Amino acid sequence: MEAFTGIMAVSLGIALSACCGFRVFLPLLIASIAIKAGWLPVPQAETWMGSWAAILSFGTASVLEIAAYYIPFIDNVLDTIATPLAIGAGSLLAAGFLPVADWDPMLRWGLGILTGGAVAGTIQAGTSVLRLVSTKTTAGTGNALVATGEHLAAGLGSIMAVFLPILVAVLSLCLVVYLLYRLIVRTRR
Repeated sequence: MEAFTGIMAVSLGIALSACCGFRVFLPLLIASIAIKAGWLPVPQAETWMGSWAAILSFGTASVLEIAAYYIPFIDNVLDTIATPLAIGAGSLLAAGFLPVADWDPMLRWGLGILTGGAVAGTIQAGTSVLRLVSTKTTAGTGNALVATGEHLAAGLGSIMAVFLPILVAVLSLCLVVYLLYRLIVRTRR
């Protein structure tokens, strides 16, 4: 049973981290609400994520982030800022759900960065490239459609991650493998 709990926790961290690659703050907001509601257990050190202050902060940041992605030019600038933020948020979520709070912090955060940060950063890089292609091919008019898809992926993916973490983690890892494959193919050309 303990192994299953570990697999669920790692899957949840990876799944929510992947959603941070689409939108940085929305997965944090959904995780905070789920923690506050008692749906997600977290180690004692991470209970701050379920506080009203965290929910308010992540909620405000989510609304501002979502709105800003509908403003031409700002959306491309946000992609530059969002990449390191996505890596940080993904690392936080991945490390935050590890069920072993007594681990050495270096090991815990190292795993968080390697799993959550890498997944979030890869997906964020992929969405940044998609937005650049959209900007070039549609003169920015298609970016609102891309942003809407990203909002839905972040929101629905985060909600699904709370209830079906293993499925979302597997789908997220498949997306990361696909994006890395496309990058390798593109650089060889």
